[in-house]
Amino acid sequence: MPSLILASTSPYRRDLLQRLGVDFQCVRPEVDETPHPGETADALARRLACEKALAVARQHPGHWVIGSDQCAGLDGRILGKPGSEAAACAQLAAMSGRRVDFHTAVCVARDEQLFQACDLTCVHFRTLDAAAVARYVAREQPLDCAGSFKCEGLGISLFEAIDNHDPTALVGLPLIATCRLLRQAGFVLP
Repeated sequence: MPSLILASTSPYRRDLLQRLGVDFQCVRPEVDETPHPGETADALARRLACEKALAVARQHPGHWVIGSDQCAGLDGRILGKPGSEAAACAQLAAMSGRRVDFHTAVCVARDEQLFQACDLTCVHFRTLDAAAVARYVAREQPLDCAGSFKCEGLGISLFEAIDNHDPTALVGLPLIATCRLLRQAGFVLP
């Protein structure tokens, strides 16, 4: 099987990719994640997934590299990783009772060859009061997660519904699309 690198140090993406039973190593991509002026959440996720994959592929010629990125969009605004409890509480308060679109892009690249896909997950948040938000953030500390929650943990309690095609996308790596792209790249998967 071809050599594979995950262009990420995210424990969430690493754990998801391990489900596929392929050998891989993780390498931190050095990519500026600042959105371009007027860039949508979908465009940003796609661009960053490809930039991450290509940046690592250039450092490791001949290796297949998976890059992925997730961006949340609310009312045309991009919601990034909060970084602090106050920012996480503010994000969750803004999403209370609303629908938020999560764009999770993946790119599989080797040298300058690439395959890419993007998954859309629509999360419908229940109405959240300030006390519930504060309890959740204090308990789960979702400071490194776009949208300020961990759906694989207690974050699921914040939702009314999730509409998606791939349940792994919201965690950070759409495995259905990733499997399809890896097969295109020559990997043998079940």
